[in-house]
Amino acid sequence: MKLRKVLLIILACLLLPGCWNSKDIQRMAYVTALGLDYKDGKYISHVQILNFAGVAKVESTEIGKNILIWLGKGEGTTVTESFNSIYATSQIRVFWGHVKALIISENLLKHGDKIKEAYDMLNRYREVRYNILLYGTNEPLEEVLHQKSILNFSPLDSIMDTPSQTFSQRSFIVPQYGYKFIAHINEPGNPGFLPSLTIDRQSWQEDNKPKSLLKINGAYFFREGDMIGWLSENDLTGYRWLQRKLERSPINIPDDKNPKAAVVMLNPKAKIQTVFQNGKPKFNISVKIESYIDEMITDISEQELEEQAAKVIKQEIRYSFTKGIEKKLDVLRLDEALYRSNPKQWREAHQNKEFILDEQSLNRIDVTVKLLHTGKYKGRVS
Repeated sequence: MKLRKVLLIILACLLLPGCWNSKDIQRMAYVTALGLDYKDGKYISHVQILNFAGVAKVESTEIGKNILIWLGKGEGTTVTESFNSIYATSQIRVFWGHVKALIISENLLKHGDKIKEAYDMLNRYREVRYNILLYGTNEPLEEVLHQKSILNFSPLDSIMDTPSQTFSQRSFIVPQYGYKFIAHINEPGNPGFLPSLTIDRQSWQEDNKPKSLLKINGAYFFREGDMIGWLSENDLTGYRWLQRKLERSPINIPDDKNPKAAVVMLNPKAKIQTVFQNGKPKFNISVKIESYIDEMITDISEQELEEQAAKVIKQEIRYSFTKGIEKKLDVLRLDEALYRSNPKQWREAHQNKEFILDEQSLNRIDVTVKLLHTGKYKGRVS
């Protein structure tokens, strides 16, 4: 009887599944960022891989220690084929669950249908997450993916992977997630946009040697999936005041070579109202925004400060609108406001032409600035 029980136990153990599918986490290549290019009818993919043993924040980690970056490159007529060519030489299993950013070359951005095809492939794969940051660039992808953060921190601490760190101090162009970009370019009247990454080779030095770092220098704009143009950060100065997620953005008042003060603007609340004049849509923009004094150069009353800050913001909004009109770009998303408030009139306006805005479309801009405080000092320091 006892022998029978022993035999049954042994037989049960033999039927238990083994560990053939188990994977050692230390023996996998973790992709942290992707670069996609398109040349001569082929996708060219670049994968950035970090050694997480050097990235992990543990007590033994040496701050500022150089962290090695590995880059893999593959080609194929489809995105899948380009990734599979990387598998051929990766030596170990490649894991995609830690991808945080996707950088798309300007060559690929010019092929709207190819962007959708590439993003469709990424989202279909179970390991890739939906909240991937998207960027465009005209820099070589290898150079972009080789950039690190200040003090030799890993790319995970750079603008590319963690833009919120700098955005909280200097809000300008809002980071764009992939799922939002796809939603925007599929919505009528909504100009999808992608922040553009460049490499700044002049602003920083390390031991008297130039240190290159990433920078967002503008944005690419799209209509119905096709790229229409690019605007610089300077062109988009007025765009920021219509962004609800703006946290902190400074201006000089007045905005010339002899400013009287520097003011930090916070938490804008913008509204776009559509009115019709002679059957044509016109737009009124109202902005309410808070502020505080960051630097006082000459004496100025609080009332004058608020009035001049409002004047600067009006000028910047009008300037960005004009820059967009020159390239037939709806920077301020006025067409979307018309679609959401009056879809019937929107369809009628778009019957004969795709872009309905002109220099007269922006009718009135009203800005109200509220000064919260003057910092640690009251008025000007003598």
